[in-house]
Amino acid sequence: MTDTDVQLLLVDLALIIVLARLLGAVARRIGQPPVLGEIVAGILLGPTIWGTKITATLFPATLIPPLTALADLGLVLFMFVVGYEVDLGLVRGRGRVAASVAVGSIVVPLALGTGLGVWLAHRYHVHDPTTFVLFFGVAMSITAFPVLARILTDRGLHRTRIGGLALAAASVDDVLAWALLAVVVAVAGAGAGHDQLRLVLAPVYAAVMIWLVRPALRRLADIYQRQGRLTPNVLAAVLALLLLSSFVTDWMGVKFIFGAFIFGIVMPRDIPALREAILDRLEQISVLVLLPVFFVIAGLNVNLRGIGLSGLVNFALIMVVAVAGKFGGAYYGARLTGVRRRQSGALASLMNTRGLTEIVILTVGLQLGILNKALFTLMVVMAIVTTGMAGPLLKVIYPVRIMERDIAEADRAALGKTAAHRILVLIDDPQTAGPLIDVGARLAASRPNSELVLSHLVPHRPAGRLEVGSGLGGELLQMTQTMAALKELAAQAGPPGFSATVQSRFSDDVSTELPAFVAAAEPDTIVLRPGASGGRALGADGAIQLVYVLRPMPTSPAAAVARWVRTPDGEAAVQVAAQLSVASGVDLVLTPSGRPCASLAASLVKRGLAARAGTQPAGAIVVAPADGVTGIADSAAGSASPAGSASPPGSDSDVHLAVVAGTSEASDDLDQWVQALDARSDPGSSHTDSSHTDNSHTDSSQRESRQP
Repeated sequence: MTDTDVQLLLVDLALIIVLARLLGAVARRIGQPPVLGEIVAGILLGPTIWGTKITATLFPATLIPPLTALADLGLVLFMFVVGYEVDLGLVRGRGRVAASVAVGSIVVPLALGTGLGVWLAHRYHVHDPTTFVLFFGVAMSITAFPVLARILTDRGLHRTRIGGLALAAASVDDVLAWALLAVVVAVAGAGAGHDQLRLVLAPVYAAVMIWLVRPALRRLADIYQRQGRLTPNVLAAVLALLLLSSFVTDWMGVKFIFGAFIFGIVMPRDIPALREAILDRLEQISVLVLLPVFFVIAGLNVNLRGIGLSGLVNFALIMVVAVAGKFGGAYYGARLTGVRRRQSGALASLMNTRGLTEIVILTVGLQLGILNKALFTLMVVMAIVTTGMAGPLLKVIYPVRIMERDIAEADRAALGKTAAHRILVLIDDPQTAGPLIDVGARLAASRPNSELVLSHLVPHRPAGRLEVGSGLGGELLQMTQTMAALKELAAQAGPPGFSATVQSRFSDDVSTELPAFVAAAEPDTIVLRPGASGGRALGADGAIQLVYVLRPMPTSPAAAVARWVRTPDGEAAVQVAAQLSVASGVDLVLTPSGRPCASLAASLVKRGLAARAGTQPAGAIVVAPADGVTGIADSAAGSASPAGSASPPGSDSDVHLAVVAGTSEASDDLDQWVQALDARSDPGSSHTDSSHTDNSHTDSSQRESRQP
């Protein structure tokens, strides 16, 4: 390269970067993935707008090789990101639906694409019709997993059942489609004169990646954990192995992009921080410089000026096959597994997204001579249109109000059959949730047919960093780890064999989404800390009992003390204290001493509870009405400290729990809530057992009648 070439190369790179960023920002502004704007930027620098003369001046033949080299390096990094983001663990629990959608979205467009390919092969006089037909069918079957994930995260849909199904189906689709494409490329390479014996080494390559490279990468992950950061040596090792993997597959005649993809597949996924650190570093290079160069190289081969009428007819046929095949295959694949029509349509519109992945495949076809420039142009436009239509079509098929309704339905369905009594523990931080779960577990253990639900919205901020990858791998692993931690806490809090249901998902706005999230569980009692988001508003206008945990309960309490006053909250405090006394096997003590408490204690004794009036013994669980504890009203608005810390300023320093009455718990009906307890003080009383059974049936029926 001459000095003039170097200078022009630098100017070209600056122009490419600026235009890509500008159009990427415009695409984001109108609700499209930024990568769509960057693809359009590449086309705008090609001959479509300026003609061949200006394009040749900006990008002379001497600059094409270095620009192509940079573009290929960008493809290596992009395919690595795609492989790294694919996680077949997403299919767990969704296997039947995901497989049906993935197979439908591949088989139908593959069949229609090969049929159209036969017709186009004669129209364009391709030299190898068989390879062309196979390649064309596979090209119609691709779904762009990164773009699909970006659409989901931008709309918050990755937190819904449909989003999870789409990600799972796209993961399966990716693996199947890339495997099919690898076969087609290998056939094309062999037909082009490549050494066919090298393809025999493919099983050896796979064995090396699985048995040697994967364990080595595990050791790199261990180094990362010890260092606490991504060191230059670790990143250099990853990049060197990535380039070697790309070299090997290209040497075998299967193109370097497959080596990069497979290397991403074998990367360790159990350390989200490592994945995020690597992708963060690579995006600075690939998104800002290398991929925009790839878009320009692709755009130089796109020329819409010479399409003509016949080209428009061919483009119309390509669009019909692309949309009907992908949308129809995914839609009916979902319907076959029982997914409702609207949700099936949402899945189908997402699976119809092709994006950058399609451009990569088409570029491979152009480089191998399978596609000519005219067909390449039509297919690139098809990729842009199908990607651009995904978001608006999804908004029409699956509007926000329907999405919110489905989120609530999914939350209810996750809890299964409704119990007679449901205690919901509202968790904002699993690290400090122990005292809350302890209270919830004891309340649930105090009466049969009760259910403990651990409810946690995981705060999620849409990643503004990842523009190529989805960034979902770390988030999904975070969710899995959070749910496992909550279940472990519940197991530790409850007796042997005790279990709890975990209700958890991501939330972009916890305070706004929390009321509907809690309401979907239909709880009778909510256990929460002072200062929890929503506070008394979660009580559903007094229907749900609220139990505020001011400080941890003693491990081995001497008694359960209720500070009784003649208010609804006072009645509820007695009820909660009675439940804790039964669950802990200790006496119920009513304070303050005097005739009213003595009379109430006598009534409880007649009903089979070990209750007495008296002074507060040392080491007792103290339950007070919320209207008698200073600071609870303020803390409900979010000003108090978490459970386990000091009591709110001005509140009683020895109170463990403060209770707000809820009508669903019937704390003012002495007979009803006492009969619901797992009374142990008089096990031989047949009257108590009979009443208990009848009451359980009544409560269950009442709850079933409340369900929508």
